[in-house]
Amino acid sequence: MSITHPRGFRAAGVAAGLKASGAPDMALVVNDGPTHDNATVFTSNRCKANPVLWSEQVVKDGTVRAVVLNSGGANCYTGPDGFQTTHAVAEQVAGAIGAGAIDVVVCSTGLIGLANDRSRLLDGVTALHGALSEDGGHDAATAIMTTDTVPKEVVVEGAGWSIGGMAKGAGMLAPQLATMLVVLTTDAVVPAADLDTALRAATRVSFDRLDSDGCMSTNDTVTLLASGASGITPTVEDFTRALTQTCSDLAMQLLGDAEGADHEIAITVLNAASEQDAVDVGRSIARSNLFKAAVFGKDPNWGRVLASIGTTAAAFDPADLDVAMNGVWVCRSSTPYADPAEVDLAPREVTVTVDLKAGQERATVWTNDLTHAYVHENSAYSS
Repeated sequence: MSITHPRGFRAAGVAAGLKASGAPDMALVVNDGPTHDNATVFTSNRCKANPVLWSEQVVKDGTVRAVVLNSGGANCYTGPDGFQTTHAVAEQVAGAIGAGAIDVVVCSTGLIGLANDRSRLLDGVTALHGALSEDGGHDAATAIMTTDTVPKEVVVEGAGWSIGGMAKGAGMLAPQLATMLVVLTTDAVVPAADLDTALRAATRVSFDRLDSDGCMSTNDTVTLLASGASGITPTVEDFTRALTQTCSDLAMQLLGDAEGADHEIAITVLNAASEQDAVDVGRSIARSNLFKAAVFGKDPNWGRVLASIGTTAAAFDPADLDVAMNGVWVCRSSTPYADPAEVDLAPREVTVTVDLKAGQERATVWTNDLTHAYVHENSAYSS
């Protein structure tokens, strides 16, 4: 049930004919209230898709009644007509649920430069409205998939309230945020300002730490809707904790379904002078194609880790760095230590630990290896 597990929500997923395969490609999530508070974060890419440009205006007042999503086309760089398509879809949804278009978030995902068929989208909205159900969460999660192999869903229970979530994404996972769409729902009573505080805190340590291939999408959207249907107001701390758990679960599902990956890699940087230093070092390693290719080849090449650390402005002594791979400290004080042959990179899960010895802060960044399958899938994506 995922996004429709919290009270006050209905959802649906249908095939509107946007995908040549005939698979489901449109989803709708409606907040039936009694409250309609919202917080949303978007990609920081300056090149933004039409749905992002539209939705940035929608969420300014902290009120959202519905989210409509389509896969099969990003509606990015499709000119003024593409923006009008986004507006028309919002109007269609608004008319169906008795709201204003300015309260409808629109999300699209797929190939950039592809003009979505407006008539199919509008017909899809009609079909979605007719299919809305309190059990429609799974159908919605399925309809937003592109190169995903499985839908991503989660439910986290609070004390008499809950959070549900769905996500799509399997590549271009890099902040902020990823080539992903995420819809989060809660029946807790949480004002928009508190939702925003909680959402930014949660995404900072989950989606924003996911860096599959260093590429940033034009369509990323994470939107959180609160219906207030439980009548319960949790503390901001309790809600943030549950929301962080929700986002972290979805982030790990995205990582596990990354395009063509053989390994999921957690890079933890210890004893940094600042949290940002730790993130910068972790992200530099995560974005090293040499390092990622080595993991694919099951080669514990820690020299590529040190080389990546050296490209950052983080505080550290280049002559005093420690590195472990899957728990084996292969480098101490920037010199060889344990035999790299002791490192077993056969398991799917790989850990890299870096000790900067410059402070007390830490952070973890997640990535995956660089495989033949990843190159093949992305070389043939538009065909």
